[in-house]
Amino acid sequence: MEVYLDNSATTACFPAVAELMVKLMCEDYGNPSSMHIKGMQAEQYLRYARNVIAKNLKVNEKEIFFTSGGTESDNLAIIGAAMAGRRAGSHLITTSVEHPAVLQPMKFLESQGFQVTYLPVDKQGKVILEELASALRLDTILVSMMHTNNEMGALQPIEEAAAIVKNYNPAIIFHVDGVQGYGKYRILPRKTGIDMLSVSGHKIHGPKGVGFLYIHEKVKIGPIIFGGGQQKGLRSGTENVPAIAGMARAVEESYASLEEDVERMRSLKNQLIWGLGQLEGVQINGSTGEDSAPHIVSASISGIRSEVLLHALEDRGIYVSAGSACASNKPAYSATLKAMGIEKALLDSTLRFSLSLFTTK
Repeated sequence: MEVYLDNSATTACFPAVAELMVKLMCEDYGNPSSMHIKGMQAEQYLRYARNVIAKNLKVNEKEIFFTSGGTESDNLAIIGAAMAGRRAGSHLITTSVEHPAVLQPMKFLESQGFQVTYLPVDKQGKVILEELASALRLDTILVSMMHTNNEMGALQPIEEAAAIVKNYNPAIIFHVDGVQGYGKYRILPRKTGIDMLSVSGHKIHGPKGVGFLYIHEKVKIGPIIFGGGQQKGLRSGTENVPAIAGMARAVEESYASLEEDVERMRSLKNQLIWGLGQLEGVQINGSTGEDSAPHIVSASISGIRSEVLLHALEDRGIYVSAGSACASNKPAYSATLKAMGIEKALLDSTLRFSLSLFTTK
């Protein structure tokens, strides 16, 4: 029997997603830039996808741009907006617990002369809002903050953070990495003050290699990929129509019964936490209540290296993660756990368990 508990790394596709993608790869396979009927059919699928996502976020269709996934969405948002806004300032703010898809673009921008402030977090992994307020400067042009932490499920106070930023200077762009939160929460950018939102398809039972970036129509941003001028010249390259349509279908499926699905996942999470708590030497990291994601549990097991335990579980058909699989498969201490103040002896003894809509009791 297979027990897959690594859904924050990737999820299995909904059957309806796979079926639609096969149809598009084998039948409706036209290039959406072509002017004949095959191209027009492909273009219709792009319109369908934009419509689904825009309605879900309650934004305009023209504000949705398709990418190759969360990493590209984060890179485009951060580098594209920073470069475009350089005349207004060169100060950026992010947190110390971001995904590498945010932290590495920030490091790149530092090499280009930008200044970056990395906000600390509390023991629950949450941003300290007073630190955000004190970090804002006259030359701040961008703040980037994740919605849900990918390693231990902490929810960041997005709406409160956005209010602090916008009250200080409405021109500062507020970007949110929504990769782990989208599909588990209803995220409404205009209501919560989000100017740009990054999402990945394969975290919501859609395909790998596709994502989208919501960009508020007033945000000034430049491309980081150049070519044929697709998507208003902001993201050139022939659109991956099967994956884009598959992602849109996954959005529909993920939000069809969201509240019931999330409640069931949280119940399973609580059961897992209770069971882990019965074992000697196990410590649950971060918050486990309603202020944490319904699908992620971080547990440190004293005296056993996470890599050893991961493979021991694998031998029994149980699949988990030793941190973030998106970072790399090379063992390294988690920057998130270090920022939270987890004791050094447990940094190399931590596993992440992550659930999905397909997880059963």
